Amino acid sequence: MSLLKIIIFCLALLRTPLFLIISAIALVSFYTADIDISVVIIEMSRLADTPILVSLPLFIFAGVLLSESQAPKRMLHFSQIFLGWLPGGLAVISLFVCAIFTAFTGASGVTIFALGGILLPALLADGYDEKFSMGLITSSGSLGLLFPPSLPLILYGVIAGSRIDHLFLAGILPGLCMLALLAGYAIIKSGPVKKKKRRSTKKDFVEGLKEIGWELPLPFLLIGGIYGGFLVPSEAAAVTALYVLIVEVFIHRDISLSQLFPIMSKSMVLFGGILVILAASMASTNFLIDQEVPTRLFEFIQKYIDSKYSFLLLLNIFLLLVGAMLDIFSALILIVPLILPIAIGYGIDPIHLGIIFLTNLQIGYCTPPVGLNLFLASYRFEKPVTELYKSTLPFLGLLLITLVIITYVPLLSSFLISRFG
Repeated sequence: MSLLKIIIFCLALLRTPLFLIISAIALVSFYTADIDISVVIIEMSRLADTPILVSLPLFIFAGVLLSESQAPKRMLHFSQIFLGWLPGGLAVISLFVCAIFTAFTGASGVTIFALGGILLPALLADGYDEKFSMGLITSSGSLGLLFPPSLPLILYGVIAGSRIDHLFLAGILPGLCMLALLAGYAIIKSGPVKKKKRRSTKKDFVEGLKEIGWELPLPFLLIGGIYGGFLVPSEAAAVTALYVLIVEVFIHRDISLSQLFPIMSKSMVLFGGILVILAASMASTNFLIDQEVPTRLFEFIQKYIDSKYSFLLLLNIFLLLVGAMLDIFSALILIVPLILPIAIGYGIDPIHLGIIFLTNLQIGYCTPPVGLNLFLASYRFEKPVTELYKSTLPFLGLLLITLVIITYVPLLSSFLISRFG
């Protein structure tokens, strides 16, 4: 059995796909404990029947459709017409457009590649410093992970057994707090920008509304449908996917019918990878619970940390490191099952924990030296990664301030739930 564990460890070092490693660990663990290994397959089957899981492939499909269309350009143009004349207008617009786009695509890398090539030249042409512009785009690439219909929020809900609609509500105020701090900094930095702004005319407003008119109702359709009591999250996902499909394929015609099937294939492959890893991970989680590993871990930690606030501090440091080294889906699947019982033992609400968790992971994306966004932006902008380190530091400092506020002011996560949940 020790030989099997050594083989699994060697496979991990050889960069074997994550789902194979987790599945092998689950099978070996159950076999060692004299438990029928068929429970792993049973767990996978049970997960596939989870109703909320239906929303994941539908939201992924809608996000991929948006990323492959001209929607990002239309969003940017519309925002420039209405807000471009303000001090720091284009920088603030960039933050909000990135946040909205990431919320629907669920991936910061997609945002950097889809919007980076549009936003960086626009910011430079508007008179912004190159270092500031690259830092802004790199750090805002993962901002939307707290806003509905964020895929990581849904995935956390599936793993933690939390209500998805409550998680959607819980992320709004922390996400807006993050945006507000970064927007304030962008406005302050816009002081040296000398380029004269042209105020948009009435004709510009009308043309802008016509251009974005079909995409503009999408967030209201999603959020209003869920919290108006008309749709459950899985139904909202279906309505969103159908709406985006009709708009991008048949109305704007950004995507041809011949492109549609490769896009469907791409989005389902992504979902399939998440599903297999999640199923294998949930089987491993059941073994850990059966062996009382989280309970023993909690008792061990409690010997040295008796304060909830000290635990939260150490948890943030740990999650920032995790976020810098793992992609968000792997981190959720591997870490949440271990952390959740311990956090509950310290009296931390699972919904609040989810917002803390995702905030850390999205900051970890742009944390030197190995944050994923830094390398993606370095490749996209063809700049040394060390230059991106310097560019993102001011934004990283503001994001860390927001993390402290979100962590130690749980009302920020619970307020909208208490009012509308």
